[in-house]
Amino acid sequence: MQRLDKLISDKLNLTRSRAKALIKTGGVTVNGTAVLSCDYKCSDDDTVSANGKVLDTRQFVYIMMNKPAGVISASDGKGDKTVLDLLPDEMRRKGLFPAGRLDKDTTGFALITDDGNFAHRILSPKSHIPKTYIATLDKPIDDAVIRDFENGMTLGEETLLPARLTPLSDNMAEIEIRQGIYHQIKRMFQKHGITVTALTRTKMGALSLDENLEPGACRYLTLAEVDKICQK
Repeated sequence: MQRLDKLISDKLNLTRSRAKALIKTGGVTVNGTAVLSCDYKCSDDDTVSANGKVLDTRQFVYIMMNKPAGVISASDGKGDKTVLDLLPDEMRRKGLFPAGRLDKDTTGFALITDDGNFAHRILSPKSHIPKTYIATLDKPIDDAVIRDFENGMTLGEETLLPARLTPLSDNMAEIEIRQGIYHQIKRMFQKHGITVTALTRTKMGALSLDENLEPGACRYLTLAEVDKICQK
């Protein structure tokens, strides 16, 4: 439940005083009826309109994007285009951020939300939420590479968690990792003299990227889909 004045302030990017003024002058309706009380409690099921425009009243949103190459998975691209820049106007709202990062040239499943607790839960090193990728490689992999992935290889002074590596063809493989260190997959292959020429994230937890999403397109996730992200 949310106070009406806070909801209006958040959704319309108004100061709390301007939101209250809009409510008190009859500019806000809840389920088709004007509500003049600023402390009216709204639920996610209520239909709230301001000046005739229906507002998104969900407390939190979860967005799946098929991230294209060349886009930064960050809130501030420092001059580069970010995943937030690709959101259509009707999906933009205060507080959105990408949950986790993909390299600029990595494509696929990017998760955008405004739920900080959820993001912390799935990104925490203790959670070990699996993430699945398809990599295009410059040469085939052999059994020694697969065993090194599965046994938990050492990169520098860090021993990685075991990862699953499944060859798909001579130059493509599927990788499942349960942590996210800097350039992890590329560095894992580099250790064996293999270069990753393309990388796509296809899955987070038990939720796969929607194959109907074109590069740069996005859609809201249902709560059932959000729960699947947390499944190991």
